[in-house]
Amino acid sequence: MTRNRRSARTAGARFERQIADYLAATIDDRIDRRVKTGAKDRGDIGGLRLSPALRSQRVVCELKDTTRTDLPGWTREAATERLNDDAAGVVIHKRHGNANPAEQWVSMTVADLVALITGQRPEGTDE
Repeated sequence: MTRNRRSARTAGARFERQIADYLAATIDDRIDRRVKTGAKDRGDIGGLRLSPALRSQRVVCELKDTTRTDLPGWTREAATERLNDDAAGVVIHKRHGNANPAEQWVSMTVADLVALITGQRPEGTDE
């Protein structure tokens, strides 16, 4: 089946619901999927708050400057380094055509996002 606008919107909405439900169950039950508001859209997920534990959460950064994207490989590498340092792991990768360090890309798993927000890794997420 080929992807069309309707199937893409349905898949996007399903993914947003899945992530919102996971974050609500793992972090805070006030987290939910936001209603779309057109030009005044405030993002797909609402109710996400940072914990005071965030100040003590350590972060391992794996940096990549390459033209070939390999997010699965890079996040596996960050996961190994995260385990070695008892930290959350993120990948910072080069945004080609943009030399501003503040505008480079950051990728991580949802489990690492949860760890950054709460200060704890969700159970059953070792990778």
